[in-house]
Amino acid sequence: MEAMKPDIKKISIVGAGAMGAVYAGMLYDMDSRCISFVARGDRMERLRREGLIVNGKLYNIPVLGPEDHTAPADLIIVAVKNQHLDEAIRDMRNCVGPETVIISVMNGIDSEERIGAVYGMDKVLYCVSLGIDAMREANRVIYTTQGTLFFGEATNPSPTQRIKRIQELFGRAGIVYETPPDMKRVLWRKFMINVGINQASAVLRATYSVFQTSKEAQKLMESAMREVILLAQKAGVHLSEEDIRGFEPILAWLNPQGKTSMLQDVEAGRKTEVEMFAGRVIALGRQYKVPAPVNQMLFDQIKEIESKK
Repeated sequence: MEAMKPDIKKISIVGAGAMGAVYAGMLYDMDSRCISFVARGDRMERLRREGLIVNGKLYNIPVLGPEDHTAPADLIIVAVKNQHLDEAIRDMRNCVGPETVIISVMNGIDSEERIGAVYGMDKVLYCVSLGIDAMREANRVIYTTQGTLFFGEATNPSPTQRIKRIQELFGRAGIVYETPPDMKRVLWRKFMINVGINQASAVLRATYSVFQTSKEAQKLMESAMREVILLAQKAGVHLSEEDIRGFEPILAWLNPQGKTSMLQDVEAGRKTEVEMFAGRVIALGRQYKVPAPVNQMLFDQIKEIESKK
């Protein structure tokens, strides 16, 4: 029988964007001693100087630099953009110890494998966040819905001890979670949703209210999603039209004035994650010989938007 390990007491978050800030604030409210950020350069200095304001509350959370030596974290949460993942993997090295568990709340379907390639998949759990409507501007983050963190091993016939430890932590912090039986399917489902709504919102410059009310916007979003469903089926992952329908109540619950992360990037003049969404769909389409004309169109339009910044 697997021995029960102590409660998780030391948590490091890499990435202080919208999602990283939301979870940092909730964990800090649970226990201000348990949480720190890992950052470098200007980001580190800005966090130390200004802190974060989440739903109007100021949080001055400790910030570790990549070279700072500290006791290993029990849990590392990676919450960066796709283009910053390689740097994040390097920056968190001093926080990783023999018993550290790493979860990624990033978009996409390969961040776990990229982290596991460096630190070992035995340290990594699969994780996705679904339904959060957080928005960031400078050091201010607002959200009305935290959504749900889905996490676990690749398959979960019963929870392992490391899953139980994180479940206990999230329960204490008030973080809504589920541990589904098939995490790979959940990863692909979240990928499908992001490929649809993130990219359509960036091209249309549309808040969630547009997708809640406009049939034309819904059609564009769902057309991009259907290309992911075809690819998932080729990859041996069961997605279907029911997964698109299943997103409807989540969409209806989101703050109508909320914005996807990609729309926030477009409006702020930041590089988007289009390579991780449409770019990955196009590449997988070539691999599986599945056409992806909608995602090709979205890729081209978003790249055009980026070129005008």
